Amino acid sequence: MTVGPCRFCGSPLEHTFCDLGMSPLSNAFLSEQQLQQMEPFYPLHAYVCGKCFLVQLQEFETPQHIFAEDYAYFSSYSQTWLDHARDYTNYMVHRFGFGANSQVIEIASNDGYLLQYFKQKNIPVLGIEPAENCARAAEKIGIPTLVKFFSTALAKELHAQGRSANLLLGNNVLAHVPNLNDFVAGLKILLKPRGVITMEFPHLLRLMLENQFDTIYHEHFSYFSFYTVEKVFARHGLKLFDVQQLPTHGGSLRIFGAHAEDASMVSSDRVRRLREEEIAFGIAQLKTYLGFSEQVKRTKRKLLEFLVSAKASGKTIVGYGAPAKGNTLLNYCGIRGDFLDYTVDRSPHKQGKFLPGTHLPVLAPEKIRETRPDYVLILPWNIKDEIVEQIADIRSWGGRFVVPIPEVRVLD
Repeated sequence: MTVGPCRFCGSPLEHTFCDLGMSPLSNAFLSEQQLQQMEPFYPLHAYVCGKCFLVQLQEFETPQHIFAEDYAYFSSYSQTWLDHARDYTNYMVHRFGFGANSQVIEIASNDGYLLQYFKQKNIPVLGIEPAENCARAAEKIGIPTLVKFFSTALAKELHAQGRSANLLLGNNVLAHVPNLNDFVAGLKILLKPRGVITMEFPHLLRLMLENQFDTIYHEHFSYFSFYTVEKVFARHGLKLFDVQQLPTHGGSLRIFGAHAEDASMVSSDRVRRLREEEIAFGIAQLKTYLGFSEQVKRTKRKLLEFLVSAKASGKTIVGYGAPAKGNTLLNYCGIRGDFLDYTVDRSPHKQGKFLPGTHLPVLAPEKIRETRPDYVLILPWNIKDEIVEQIADIRSWGGRFVVPIPEVRVLD
């Protein structure tokens, strides 16, 4: 069955990568009053294009609905992510020499978590952030922010105002864009002739190798290999001259782009090596993608077997975190109040609300010390080390940490 055209190359989409059933929007947290109302669920079915191998979801809700309202995710509540942003700033300034005469523009700048570090170095910054509540938080710490979605039209507007970028960056935004070609064409317009683009996003290769199916959710329209993203940028006159493989989000890529005609940016060996690694894996062969669904089903069964056994033994289980990936996992596996008593999160923007679909209450982390559960299921497994350090004292009453991905595992 064909469900529409590929959002990059326009070829018919007909091959299933992973079908996770019906699920609500993963950041659509509920108030207590909303628990009595109808909740929309949408197909969470990822397809792979048989021509360009872009893995993608259909668009059921617009980005305006998903991001521009009261968006629940604030980047500054993860110390691991703040450290990542600070390290990135230092690296980019050292490598490319950005300074007081440079312009740094971040797309999807959230609450100013990253641009604050450039500002501390007296480098001019501008954030572009569609979620008004996040943008207002950024402005409170002195980060000028446009409350808009990035597009070719906005790029032309800023370029006409003389606000082109020496450094144009976006962390975990490329996947959130349904109109991919318009977005990348806008990058080309807004970048100065000798400017640099960096984009970070979860690496499809790592998703497949490490079974990270919970990173599939409606807010992520696309899932990129280096093989495919290089083609996307090349179509719009941009070359990828370097790439770094990062541990963030379970394994991400940071790509470095420049104008195709900029001879000063020479392709690194890392580009060649990653191309070769992906081709050897089979990233340009359709059959590579078609077996992923089975390993996802096996992971679901193993997690449920653990939870059923623990509950049958009289154990208490709670969650830690309320990330989008956690909501995908819980809804796909059917894990509700019969398995988890509640979950906790450091963000006050999530506390007092309920998870979409499963309706588990989101409480403050202190609740764990009050109730002393036997197991804590870490939903943002990508920052498990940070979480284990935060509440290491659960071991004083015999509590143990559980990580669900790539397969369920009780930490020693």
